Amino acid sequence: MIRSFAIRFLVARTARQQLRMQPRSFSTLNNRLRVDLVQDMYLKEIRAYKPSPLKPSDSEGHVQKFSAPRAPQSPDEGDIANDLKAYEDQQVELEGQTATGEAEAPEEDWFEEPEDDEEVSAGASH
Repeated sequence: MIRSFAIRFLVARTARQQLRMQPRSFSTLNNRLRVDLVQDMYLKEIRAYKPSPLKPSDSEGHVQKFSAPRAPQSPDEGDIANDLKAYEDQQVELEGQTATGEAEAPEEDWFEEPEDDEEVSAGASH
């Protein structure tokens, strides 16, 4: 009995001495260690990754084969001379000029003058 009491007393005394000697540690230190462990494992896996070499046949099914577009068709050139002659024979229409044999249409005035305030106030009495 005395022996077990002495052992408990020594263990308690040793624990108190260790608590007094060790400074208090914060949980952030432990978190940093964990982050470093995870980061180290991650970096180790990234460094160990070796991509497979590319082969020319890897693109098959993902990329279409190139084919040059067909040449465009030329316009119908059979009647160009007649079209050019008809264009040259057309009468030129200018704004403000009347064609021969037509009566000149009277020009309309689209500008609306605002009513004077004096006329409006003279007509309406309160």
